[in-house]
Formats: sequence, structure tokens, C-alpha cells
Amino acid sequence: MKLTTKGRFAVTAMIDLALRHEGGPVTLAGISERQKISLSYLEQLFGKLRRHQLVASVRGPGGGYCLAKRLTEISVADIISAVDEPLDATLCGGMGSCNEEEQVCMTHQLWTTLTKHMFDYLDSVSLADLVEAQRAKPASGAANDWRVIDHETRRPRRAIALVPA
Repeated sequence: MKLTTKGRFAVTAMIDLALRHEGGPVTLAGISERQKISLSYLEQLFGKLRRHQLVASVRGPGGGYCLAKRLTEISVADIISAVDEPLDATLCGGMGSCNEEEQVCMTHQLWTTLTKHMFDYLDSVSLADLVEAQRAKPASGAANDWRVIDHETRRPRRAIALVPA
């Protein structure tokens, strides 16, 4: 099972919105530019997010989108479900018709249980958790995982984190 770009982009866009929501409505054009997601695709996603009452639109000058609920009340599962992202590890779509004879396959229960665990995990992660994680990340421009390349050996090595005084 693989999460498609629809689910990934929806979660990413919601994090972007949540990081900026205190300043008023956030434009989709701004999210599009910052996250490198097509504006027309964002419009489709936000239409679904609005219908599921996760975001609200504000029209007119200075308009855009704002969150319709508190950060702690929106889970990743809510976002993924709102954009119709299938979250199912079974091959039969959970219907039990796993093979050509319309019978339940031997591993159906395993994949059904995995699907439930995935959903439960995504339901336990709130938008507030994701925003907090983003704010805790090192400043942009920092080496990934504080690693740099040793120019003599051409191998990664740990770098010393530079912390502003």
C-alpha cells in the first residue's frame, strides 16, 4: 500500500496553512508557491477539505483559507479521508473478495488489521503535532541530520551544530 500524492499534498498543504493561520486567511497561491504544488490541484483538494469542514474559505480582498477547527481537533486521518485517499492494505478494498473465486484470501485478516492500525496511528497524529514538529526542525539551510561530507574521504561525517548566541 502506498499513499498517493493526493494524501501527501493534502497533509503538506494543511501543515503550511496551520503554520500561517494566525496571520489571517492563507492564499492557495502562497501555499502553491511555497510547497511546489499545482494551484489547480490545491483548489481541488481544498474544495474537498472545505466540504469536510476542515477549512473555511474567506472571499474578497485579503481572502483565502483558514482552519475550520482547532489544530488539536484535526487528525492526519481526517485530512486523508477528506480527500478520498484510500487507506487500505487489502487487494480487495476490504470487501473480502480477494481472489477470482470471490473468496476471502488466507491473508485477508492480516491486511485488514494492518489497515486498522495504520488508520488508528494517523488518527492519533494531530495537525498540532505536525506543526510542533515543523517548528522544532533546525533552520533551513542547515545540513540534513547535521551531516556534512568529508572532502578527503568523500564520506558523510557528523557536523557540529552551530547554535546562534
